[in-house]
Amino acid sequence: MEPTSATMQEAKLDMYDDVTYNVDPQNIEGDMTVENSRQRAALGEPGFNTLDEPIRDTFLRDVRTVGKKFYHVIYPREKSSLLKEWDLWGPLVLCTFMAMILQGSSDSANSNDGGPEFAEVFVLVWIGSMVVTLNSKLLGGNISFFQSVCVLGYCLLPTTIALIVCRIILMVEQTTFLFFLRFVVAMAGFAWATYASTVFLGDSQPPGRKILAVYPIFLFYFVISWLIISHTN
Repeated sequence: MEPTSATMQEAKLDMYDDVTYNVDPQNIEGDMTVENSRQRAALGEPGFNTLDEPIRDTFLRDVRTVGKKFYHVIYPREKSSLLKEWDLWGPLVLCTFMAMILQGSSDSANSNDGGPEFAEVFVLVWIGSMVVTLNSKLLGGNISFFQSVCVLGYCLLPTTIALIVCRIILMVEQTTFLFFLRFVVAMAGFAWATYASTVFLGDSQPPGRKILAVYPIFLFYFVISWLIISHTN
């Protein structure tokens, strides 16, 4: 005896009778976790997502990261410390700070003081670092463009410290001795910045072309140091 259509319909209804659907019209929340992420969590991989953490934690973590890179510039012992995870936050902060301090006076009486404008310092630092990086790549350097810009930017820290010291010296009446002192401080910052950058970038160049790669770095930090020495207001 063949089953009738009514019998088949009753059988289909019996298949769904065992399933209970509890739908709350007031609660439409759902689990949007991707199945792959569950499997990864089961395998022991971290399920951390920066989008889920508070902004304060993200900010403090980035500040600590930038601070560690500044420390490695002051004590350049680990050559790969700035190359593993590059960023441009430190260079941006240093460049902005130096541009604000080095910019010429806005007073009409001191409009011809010879000091650079904010945009001039900003462009000089970034374009200069890009030119040095491009030269390094053309010589056969084995690091990326942004890694080189990151190193050159972070190594502005010694010259920034020299700028702060020179700015403090300028608060008193200037003499020949104080000018000589500012010159020594600026040259010390220049020497340390050049040394730190060559420590990080030296191994990325072919053995026979390191001098050609260091020379533009020397000029880059020398120009910035000269701006620091010539800043008199």
